[in-house]
Amino acid sequence: MTADNKIVPRRRIGTHGPEASVLSLGSWHTYDRMDFADAVAMVRHAVDLGVNLFDVGVYGFPGHPPVFTDVLFSAIIRAAGVGRDEYLLSEKLWLEGYPEMSLREQMERALFRVGTDRADVAVLGDIRRDDLDLERLAGDLAELEADGLIGCWGVNNWSATAITTIRRHALAAGSPGPQLAQLKYSPCRRSIPDGAPFAEVFAQGVSLEASDIMEGGILAGKIKPSREVGRDPGGVRERIVEAAAGIAKVAADLDATPAQVCVAFTLTHPATCTVLFGASRMEQLVDNVGALALLERVGAEHLRSLLEPFWVDKDVIDPEGP
Repeated sequence: MTADNKIVPRRRIGTHGPEASVLSLGSWHTYDRMDFADAVAMVRHAVDLGVNLFDVGVYGFPGHPPVFTDVLFSAIIRAAGVGRDEYLLSEKLWLEGYPEMSLREQMERALFRVGTDRADVAVLGDIRRDDLDLERLAGDLAELEADGLIGCWGVNNWSATAITTIRRHALAAGSPGPQLAQLKYSPCRRSIPDGAPFAEVFAQGVSLEASDIMEGGILAGKIKPSREVGRDPGGVRERIVEAAAGIAKVAADLDATPAQVCVAFTLTHPATCTVLFGASRMEQLVDNVGALALLERVGAEHLRSLLEPFWVDKDVIDPEGP
């Protein structure tokens, strides 16, 4: 497949980030659940379709069994024949051990595991403490940018206030600041990305990276997922399980799959730069890419109106974010 017939378009991440595919592949419990040859074939096909953004991370924790999904990715991308200049690497930086473990040490370890010398995007993990020094953090990130270890950076599930604050410190340190906010976003979880506080964040040039778009597979029809599912802000997961049937009915009426409806929905947000999903089968990848044609056929406004009844965290979650 040549560049002329790649069907996944690209959008710029933020104001200073790279041009990324609007669909991107994630790694949490993805590559370590796949047959190696199947993973190579899927990644190769994703690149042929136009996907160029891959999200990986070091997901092991002290005292827990070691995990190797990022190490597997390094072998998969190589076996797929994808050159380093053909894809964007998004790495996670965790904040639980910071600053005792520096961001530089953590990033160098992550890059060593994945077999490269730079991350195009670094995404800071959740803030789970009250004493995080955002000014120091912004300065450390500016140094990583200046030294070429990272191209740009963003944050995962931060509040709007925290993003605005670190952006101010980053600009003072000579960094463009956060370029993306990774947020849970689906037909059921909308309060934060669609709320007023984040409208201000997006107006500053920060893009939205939509994640957890199918609630661990629940909205795609897997009511009892076999893999671990992310946190449940607002305790609304049971209502999401109930909403899955209605979303499936909307999908059937549109001659689409529930997964396609979820992917297409997240692309309707004007700030979305990419939609992150963790396909572990070729069929899932192909199905999700089909959301592009669905959105073009149905239209953003009509699709959002059809899915309005399934917004279950409305008036439950503070739109300011965690």
